[in-house]
Amino acid sequence: MSDLLWQKPGVKVDARIQRFLAGDDVLLDREFFLHDIAASRAHVESLANIGIVTHDESNAIARELEALAGDFRSGQFVLDEKYEDGHSAIEARLTERLGDAGRKVHTGRSRNDQVLVATRLWLKAKLAAVQALCIDVAKVALDRAAQPALALPGYTHLQRAVVSSTAMWFVGFAESFIDNAQRARDTLAWIDANPLGTAAGYGVNLKLDREHTTLALGFARMQISPIYAQLSRGKFELTALDALGTALLDLRRLAWDLSLFTTAEYGFVALPPEYTTGSSIMPNKRNPDVIELMRATYASVAAARTEIEQLLSLPTGYQRDLQFSKGGLVHGFGRGLAALELLPDLLARLQWNESPMRAAIEPSMYATDVAIEAAIAGVPFREAYKQAAASADAAGQGRTPEQSLDARTSPGGAADLRLDELRARLAALESK
Repeated sequence: MSDLLWQKPGVKVDARIQRFLAGDDVLLDREFFLHDIAASRAHVESLANIGIVTHDESNAIARELEALAGDFRSGQFVLDEKYEDGHSAIEARLTERLGDAGRKVHTGRSRNDQVLVATRLWLKAKLAAVQALCIDVAKVALDRAAQPALALPGYTHLQRAVVSSTAMWFVGFAESFIDNAQRARDTLAWIDANPLGTAAGYGVNLKLDREHTTLALGFARMQISPIYAQLSRGKFELTALDALGTALLDLRRLAWDLSLFTTAEYGFVALPPEYTTGSSIMPNKRNPDVIELMRATYASVAAARTEIEQLLSLPTGYQRDLQFSKGGLVHGFGRGLAALELLPDLLARLQWNESPMRAAIEPSMYATDVAIEAAIAGVPFREAYKQAAASADAAGQGRTPEQSLDARTSPGGAADLRLDELRARLAALESK
């Protein structure tokens, strides 16, 4: 391992203890490394603005940071166990290439605000990806809802209830993912605050140009209080995970529907073959493994959220416990985004099987229609309800699913889906 940034003269480093201290940091920091490099460049520019480094030194550091980013992308530079973490790797590279100029890069900052700003930039990128994917899902769902609708049994308590349609099913998930995109966007705006320049949580005796780093790194505002910058670590991560989790909870319900609908007992849906796998022993099997793993993905986010939440039983100021927040965060977003990325194509290509869906609609499922029609004719609804319940099967004879759907005129019902309103919401969200 390279020399430790915090090494004190006369203090021996125990290798076992150091391995425990470092943990998986250097591997996890690969996720944040390019953001750390970008923040380092902005920090050095701010130092040049107040005369701590010369503009020539700033330009030289910027060139080396750009070269380091390129080497990292191409694989020529590998962030591995030679370094304690990504922060020390950046400083080591700059010192190796630039000598004393490289040694100035850490002036006025701590690894505390360094990890905060890199994580914050990473979270912004991930939330933007969540928003974009939720928009994609909503678009596909609205497009499919606009296609000719097929009758689909509607269930409550997993029991046949009323007539629904494929269009209503798609619209339900379209609107939910519009809301999910909105939440991701709102969460991004909420965390869009620059912590760089708060150092170890108490400021420094330099008039750092934090306005410059805020603008250079694309933050909407400066996180003013150094103490709050430390208090926000974990808090902002939890909020970002909540936004991702909201989308994955909807994905879990959608995956549950498809898990049921693809069984032989239902037979409502055929999945694209790429979304199924074979059995290792049963030649007849095609299993909906992708759907099942989509259904399971929220567990990773819930686990990450729980882990970080449990770490936050801490007093004011930085505590090393927070190092353990990285792993869950990377794991939760990694799995969550991977699942969401597959959803638009899946929704676009799944096929409905009309015959079994129609066969599953039985006469008793028109009983609600019968009760409502009687109420329209002047029968008090509770009496109309009793009459329909007493002869549910008989009352539904001769009716068709299309008649039931065409009569569903309540806003959002099958006869009034309000697709234009949802498209307008989606367009407004995309334009912001």
